Amino acid sequence: MKKIIIPNGSMAEEAQYKEQVIPDYQDNPFIEALPNLLSPHKVVEKLAFYPQYHQNERKLDSHYRIYMVDRLFQVFQPLPMNIELERKISRALRQGYVFRNPFESKLAQGFCRDYYGTNPVNLKDDDGFYPSSFGFTLIGISGLGKTSSLKRILNMYPQVIVHSEYRGIPFSAYQVVWVKLECPHDGSIKGLLYEFFSEIDRLLGTNYYQKMMKTRATADAMMTVMNQVVRNCSLGLLVIDEIQHLSMAKSGGSEKMLNFFVNLVNNVGVPVILVGTPKAVKVLQGDFRQARRGSGLGGDMVCDRIQKDEVWDLLVSSIWHYQWTRKETPFTPEISSILYEETQGIPDLLKKVYAIAQAYAISSGKEEITPYIIRKAAKENLKLVQPMLTALKTGNIREIAKYEDICMTGIDFDDFLTRTKESINLDLRAKEIKKRQNKMKQENLMEEKKEAVVKLVDLGMDAKKAQKIIDTMPSQNQDVSAEGMVEDAMALFKDEGMKEEPEKKGIRKVKGRKEKQSTANLLDIRTVVEQGKKDNKSAYEVLKESGYIISFKDDIFSREVV
Repeated sequence: MKKIIIPNGSMAEEAQYKEQVIPDYQDNPFIEALPNLLSPHKVVEKLAFYPQYHQNERKLDSHYRIYMVDRLFQVFQPLPMNIELERKISRALRQGYVFRNPFESKLAQGFCRDYYGTNPVNLKDDDGFYPSSFGFTLIGISGLGKTSSLKRILNMYPQVIVHSEYRGIPFSAYQVVWVKLECPHDGSIKGLLYEFFSEIDRLLGTNYYQKMMKTRATADAMMTVMNQVVRNCSLGLLVIDEIQHLSMAKSGGSEKMLNFFVNLVNNVGVPVILVGTPKAVKVLQGDFRQARRGSGLGGDMVCDRIQKDEVWDLLVSSIWHYQWTRKETPFTPEISSILYEETQGIPDLLKKVYAIAQAYAISSGKEEITPYIIRKAAKENLKLVQPMLTALKTGNIREIAKYEDICMTGIDFDDFLTRTKESINLDLRAKEIKKRQNKMKQENLMEEKKEAVVKLVDLGMDAKKAQKIIDTMPSQNQDVSAEGMVEDAMALFKDEGMKEEPEKKGIRKVKGRKEKQSTANLLDIRTVVEQGKKDNKSAYEVLKESGYIISFKDDIFSREVV
């Protein structure tokens, strides 16, 4: 999309309209200007983020590597919860625009109703009903990654789209696709309204905030203006984070704000997503819950801490290979269990414990991540949350209930969507990780090969000969070091009698290298094909028998979605 700078505002994108497969979404410029619908596979690709990492970084001095550990916090691993959240946001956004097509009369009728407060011109409004199922609520314990997930999903959409012409018809409009606000700490509806006007001013270069401050408008007057602004800027989605702050609102304040959200959904048609911790449940299960019974496209979302299952192992494996200690520690079931015990399935604590354990191992000179170091890092650096973790470990409901941000007891799960059952997404992600790790290892191998060639040349070997020997070495063992390749090359050079062995300059031979080389050769794809020819088998037959070719029935895309 072409970028456009709005005067005194933010960067926007010029509308590009896309053909829609779903009939409900056709002939609507607000929907056609949105990015295309994505498959779960594409969603995972767009959400995932893995910063660059190279094994050579482990050879740097300790004071550099300790700073590199902070890179762990950049990793974003999509989980089934994130894929379900993206789908619900995508559906809510588009369904909200279905009933606000700018080329239909309902939008103009809404402006008149807000302006006059009644229906003075007797506008027919038979089709003016906005389903209350646009919005939904996302409840999850602290540290689960609700806010970071929302940010990554929302950033998949341009925040502002500029329209000028639609199918030859002049159409000048700003479309604000989404706005994310944070509920004020005191639950003040006026504070939330000021934040909304300030955000619209930042995006579109308007001065609503200044006008509201000058006129000292009441909350009721500001809410009326907000309805008009929402329609004027074609707001697609309103996200209110930290909704648990409503519990701090003064008498009647929380009910007034929740009723205001209901008004936005029912009368304006803007989907509202409320995000908070379990502490917000007491507020949401009051009058607002009754007003929105049956709401949510597929139900609201309640996300508890991650259980110790395949999802947990997927999350840990996504960050585990980011190691800056001298000695690499393999990921084992024991490590997985210890990390779960010390973090109780909370992703934010997982990254912190892993990062602290690495920093301790590097600074202490131990240069290895051990169960002892993980437990020590958790005990000494998570002192403030230890009472909460202890309550979760013991499963004592009375103790857990003391901490409202993690207490999931007393929530009626029948009204909430607790978790997705799309196992295909988990399998997809696991294969993505394996593919990415193999690619990274292959890049590391190429670097090690270059280094090995340089070392052989330094030992007196001809450069072309050294390059030829290193290139012909099997590459199945991608974790081999440059020193190991040099030793193998020296042994191969001598055994094949190419010429007199060059001076080794202190290089130590390791017994068993030749045997290891022979074993690796058996795994070479060329060796497999050659052996198949001797057995009168085609290349396809032997490669399929060896597992190099996967049939359709074994492919993950052939599986049924649960």
